Amino acid sequence: MKILFDENMPYAKEFFSDIVGNDTELIPFSGRDLSPEQVIDADVLLVRSITQVNEALLNKNNKLTFVGTATIGTDHVDQAYLAERSAAFHSAPGCNAVSVAEYVISALVILAERYLFDLTKLTVGIVGGGNTGTRLSEKLSALGIRYKICDPPLSASNQDTRNFVSLEEVLECDVISLHVPKVMDGDHPTYHLLNESRLSNLKDEQILISACRGEVIDNNVLLALKKSGHGLKLVLDVWEGEPEVLTPLIEHTEIATPHIAGYSLEGKSRGTEMLYQALCQHINIAPVCQLKTLLPTANISRVELNQKFNEIVLNQLVKMVYDVRRDDAIFRQQLSSQGFDALRKNYPTRREFSAVQVILSYNDYSDVPHRLGFSSA
Repeated sequence: MKILFDENMPYAKEFFSDIVGNDTELIPFSGRDLSPEQVIDADVLLVRSITQVNEALLNKNNKLTFVGTATIGTDHVDQAYLAERSAAFHSAPGCNAVSVAEYVISALVILAERYLFDLTKLTVGIVGGGNTGTRLSEKLSALGIRYKICDPPLSASNQDTRNFVSLEEVLECDVISLHVPKVMDGDHPTYHLLNESRLSNLKDEQILISACRGEVIDNNVLLALKKSGHGLKLVLDVWEGEPEVLTPLIEHTEIATPHIAGYSLEGKSRGTEMLYQALCQHINIAPVCQLKTLLPTANISRVELNQKFNEIVLNQLVKMVYDVRRDDAIFRQQLSSQGFDALRKNYPTRREFSAVQVILSYNDYSDVPHRLGFSSA
């Protein structure tokens, strides 16, 4: 068995060496540069979102039985073509949902500090009620921040009991946070969901956060809007046409990063673990390796709070684990010299809130840090 895996999948060797035999090879590859010749004799192909898996990539291969993407998004995989070939396909839904939600929380904490507003006075509109939107709503609830969710497909299914609202209502919120896949057609397309009409109706004091797919916002229209003097505050992690970036738009953002919102060590590693479990099931062996045995102890792994939990303490806790300004600074300073993909490939290790144990004072107990995701034990 020959297993090809994206070199940016954490712990891939540790996980998949658990299932290799004497006749099995584990071969890493560069995701953006994978060629049909490299895949020609692969039995298993494990990718991330930058690799387009389609007939053009696989037309020289007649052995492939399993394709996995260690991401929540699947728009880079031609699933119909894989089905025609009877190749099993698995993704990693929800693997980095916590990571993206914590990116949004970090951005809100930074902006609240920068512009001196009270987070609890905001209403956040979440576009997309899947794994990521749900994790974000849970963290907002922990902080006492009101939110509204728009998700037409989930609303239409009648299988989700949450109170969904219209896109128009969400676009009236103080903060708009986008968490939808790229969908080009069908009943609920998301390509250029925020088009000229919708963008022009946004207010100067609103905040727009995009951490899903770049094509959900028409970037050229957004740039024209900002050049016209619109006060909309922008947090952009994703860009239309990646790895190419509409660089003039960067200077009009509050926070700009290279599609790394989901790049916590835990988030990326969960994707690897989920594909490992799926492949074990596919070849009918019991999974043995577990992520919790591989993750290192965080540099700061324990904090004791001896004062009342408030927005100042929240600011300190969040920035201690993840201060999004680090990634913003790297992006602005190194994009032109390093390139978009290199910044993602060489992304510094980042942990999730769960890597830090928060011990609370017995005199003023609050479960907010634990509800936010920090470990209690």
